[in-house]
Amino acid sequence: MKIVIATSNAHKVLEIADKLSSENRFTFISMTEVCPPMEIIEDGDTFTDNAIIKARAVCASSGLPSLADDSGLSVDALNGEPGIFSARYGNLPDDITRYERVLSLMVRIPDDKRTARFVCAMALVFPDGKCFTAEGFCEGSIARSPRGDHGFGYDPIFVPQGGKCTMAEIPLSEKNRISHRAIALDKMRIILASF
Repeated sequence: MKIVIATSNAHKVLEIADKLSSENRFTFISMTEVCPPMEIIEDGDTFTDNAIIKARAVCASSGLPSLADDSGLSVDALNGEPGIFSARYGNLPDDITRYERVLSLMVRIPDDKRTARFVCAMALVFPDGKCFTAEGFCEGSIARSPRGDHGFGYDPIFVPQGGKCTMAEIPLSEKNRISHRAIALDKMRIILASF
């Protein structure tokens, strides 16, 4: 069975396909292979709402089961920002300017108050309307400056709890064990295994 990964982000496609590779009854493909370019309005109030919106849109367009995620960074000292707006925070054009904005807002925040978490919500939608969801969280803190060249998004400024390296400094194999997306995918893999 083919399942469309409802993102055009090549990094996310790689992470998701790698994490679910043991489910060999399924073939995971990018939405760019089966859908025309489309703009999906993510106007939900939560990460889960937005994941469902994306999965339903791609499922309707492709006619295939679709797996979507909505994820982002929630910083306690910024009252949960950037939150569900992580990918478009401040209407800034790219990952670097977005994480630089977070760092600039936190210049005076002491180390013990720099707590944050990555959040990931996943939704698997089938053409018959069935919908399954899962969530994952990765607790940590915001670094003083960006470090590392692996990963994407806010990875260069996020230090997982108990670690010293940012998410952008650890290898994909380690990230796929501890990340918010990895935890949500572990739950989604249990759902897939039940079919």
